[in-house]
Amino acid sequence: MCAIAGVVQLKGELLPKLGPSLQLMNKLQAHRGPDGEGVWLHKDKRAGFAHRRLSIIDLAGGSQPMSHEAGVHIVFNGEIYNYLELREELGADNFRTKSDTEVIVQAYLKWGRHCVTHLRGMFAFAIWDERDESAFIVRDRIGIKPLYYIREGGALYFASEVKALLPFLSSIEVDPDSLQDYLTFQLYLEARTLFKGVMELPPGALLELNNQSMRVRQYWTPIYVRDDDHSPLYFERRLAELFDESVAIHCRADVPIGAYLSGGVDSSLVAATARAHIKGPMNCFLGKYSLSKDYDESRYARVVASDIQAELHELDISVSDFISNISKVIYHLDYPVAGPGAFSQYMISGLAARHNKVVLGGQGGDEIFGGYVRYLIAYFEQCILGAVDGTLNNGNFLVTYESIIPNLTALRGYKQMLQEFWREGLFQPMDQRYFRLINRGTTLRDEINWEALGDYSPFDAFQQLFNSSNVAKQAYFDKMTHFDFRTLLPALLQVEDRVSMAHGLESRVPFLDHRIIEFAASAPPNVKFMGGRLKHWLLSALGNRLPPVIRERKDKMGFPTPINVWAKGEAKTFISDVFNSKAAKERAFFNHSKLMHSLSDSQEYGRKLWGLLSLELWCREFIDKAHEFQAMGKAL
Repeated sequence: MCAIAGVVQLKGELLPKLGPSLQLMNKLQAHRGPDGEGVWLHKDKRAGFAHRRLSIIDLAGGSQPMSHEAGVHIVFNGEIYNYLELREELGADNFRTKSDTEVIVQAYLKWGRHCVTHLRGMFAFAIWDERDESAFIVRDRIGIKPLYYIREGGALYFASEVKALLPFLSSIEVDPDSLQDYLTFQLYLEARTLFKGVMELPPGALLELNNQSMRVRQYWTPIYVRDDDHSPLYFERRLAELFDESVAIHCRADVPIGAYLSGGVDSSLVAATARAHIKGPMNCFLGKYSLSKDYDESRYARVVASDIQAELHELDISVSDFISNISKVIYHLDYPVAGPGAFSQYMISGLAARHNKVVLGGQGGDEIFGGYVRYLIAYFEQCILGAVDGTLNNGNFLVTYESIIPNLTALRGYKQMLQEFWREGLFQPMDQRYFRLINRGTTLRDEINWEALGDYSPFDAFQQLFNSSNVAKQAYFDKMTHFDFRTLLPALLQVEDRVSMAHGLESRVPFLDHRIIEFAASAPPNVKFMGGRLKHWLLSALGNRLPPVIRERKDKMGFPTPINVWAKGEAKTFISDVFNSKAAKERAFFNHSKLMHSLSDSQEYGRKLWGLLSLELWCREFIDKAHEFQAMGKAL
């Protein structure tokens, strides 16, 4: 786990400031790699790589950038979990180190650019091949590790974090289309970022540079083809096997490993399964807010920690922590994304980093196995429609109207959401209804000057992805989870990466092994969502590993952050000062007076307030300080 950066020539000009540029990029990402740094320069300054290291595997021999006598140079961020198996397959005698970095080099020498299909793990890496003067830049299948790039001055610049690219942009501006995405979803579509001109290499994609030409292509995407030839018992047993194997290889490290433990199903399953692979004491980490039981899940986490004989470290997060750290969180995120849980995760990562270098988490369980209540809401509506039309038995419904009734207790706390969802548009096409469920822009009306943002349509971009050809047309459950897998999950992984690396901590996510993803895509929806039970398949396969109080929970919170409570109390002055600054009042996309009037009407956990506050703090950190980043580039 590290930071990588690089510059590759696209035109005929040399790169005279290549060395200082790479040093600056390393400096701006230093928090990601406190254990070492390095730079490689092409002899003719046609390319160069930079690296900051967090030592996890082969502490003595894994320094980067790494060069091979064949003329191959690499810079790599992440972990290749099957590096031991690949090392044997490639011939152990060919290796000088015990690092997984060298495994990628040898795999590339044997298989060329197809090497990426042999790798299991989380990774972003770049290779310069002197033999044909080409560059090869790759991101892992799921998008666990980040990679951003820009094209400026006849060169391609890439880095693990956007902030390392900003000194080289000719201008630092808000991208209006991306801003509409953010206001609608609190995430971004089509590989854009909130910075105009800064692109994200998509998950499962690679970038090739050869003969001054550049192209990005997809090398992996999940294909949802139903396997109707096997029984539910087969799917349960096979999932258990894949999960056990994934957890086992995620526990490979030359440093101690801990785990997040929220008291929910996903983190509890990861921690309980990992316990068998962690020798000696095991540290687990929990964040809580002591305002009330609505913000405190420690009672559940303690049950799991006791059950697996782990030491639970708890952090009580306060409003003063929020005021002191929220600007740091936005800076480390690079640009705002997802919900207020990012602040909570930042605080917990700081706690974990004081005890461990590596921590396991349960990220991905909701998107793969159907853990969000909105899936139940959307499918319940379809069941009602099918019952009204008399089409429940036409083969398109994996859940009958009758079987879903007992599981509707999961909606007890969502009555207001149901009222809003059914207020208009009932029984519209599936894509329009799901868009309505996830559209956070409905609460933003007069506060935003929408006319200033152009005619881009977030719904059109959503619709294209929701109805993509790799998911069957009538597979509503698969369409919903696939959209979230392609959009929400990368957003959450951005948070996971940034808040952990801000503290020099490596976060690993065993649910996101690509073999699990591919297997899940083949499971029939009735295996995944029988009776409308959220995470039915996961609980059927692995639930017996959990204490009953965890397995039978109906009140999982998703780490709510009491920003709305603080905004009416101790954080009121801080938030008011943020929005009443001269710069905030002059934002072209804010209608300031309307914004201030509406902020007191935030929803229960403050997603509206969080979204607007994050946006303004981001503008402070990056747009208002654009001249500082550009001065860094000019000073080279």
